[in-house]
Amino acid sequence: MADLVKGKRGLIIGVANDKSIAWGIAKVLAEEGAELAFTFLGEGFEKRVRPLAESVGSTIIMNCDVQEPETLDALFAEIEAQWGKLDFVVHAIAYADKQDLSGRFMDTSLDGFQKALHVSAYSLVDVARRAHPLMTDGGTILTLSFLGSQRVTPSYNVMGVAKAALEASVRYLANDLGPDGIRVNAVSPGPMRTLAGAAIGGARKVYRTTEENSPMRTNADLAHVGGAAAFLISDYGASTTGECLYVDGGYHILGMAQPENL
Repeated sequence: MADLVKGKRGLIIGVANDKSIAWGIAKVLAEEGAELAFTFLGEGFEKRVRPLAESVGSTIIMNCDVQEPETLDALFAEIEAQWGKLDFVVHAIAYADKQDLSGRFMDTSLDGFQKALHVSAYSLVDVARRAHPLMTDGGTILTLSFLGSQRVTPSYNVMGVAKAALEASVRYLANDLGPDGIRVNAVSPGPMRTLAGAAIGGARKVYRTTEENSPMRTNADLAHVGGAAAFLISDYGASTTGECLYVDGGYHILGMAQPENL
């Protein structure tokens, strides 16, 4: 395929390095003809993100911390100044304190809970509110979830609760924005070897278990997730909103491990 999203302009929030799910999505969208803007979080990440963004011709590459509203305001002001409008946003950020991603969920601190919910879920609402006025011809808002939002996953803990809130936010935003032609969806990949995923206790075991037991006997790769995102952002996804699309080799349909692994 080529030119699936040609002529569309969109914002990618959440690239950390070339292994990021956000970069996998951005790479496919760029190959399919989209023009992209990128964010980074502080100088440390800028060194990794800027070369990637420039490799796909981006001219909007800005610092953004969703816990600092003024950086969001500046970001969307720059997009409006350069582009005048916006066709899509990919929201690919999540955060929980490392100590809350192991042990028992019930030991999560109030501060850790609030921070995880703010960065991982409320930020989608904050971004959507700013993107809405720029989506004058309709558009798409896309975020990333994980099966731990629906089922208990080892050490996912407060992040599972945050992703559940994120998925509920997708549904409510889809209802709010649908009359303006704006679709809101989530993609839920299986476990992937990313910087964020490595922070979760037992991540390697979860990755291996999913690979061994999913119907496809494999985990998704970045191109697969990027392809799913491209479909949802493209005009072929025009009647799909409020959905969470699983890209996990079918693992989410299982009730238990495959017989050979019991």
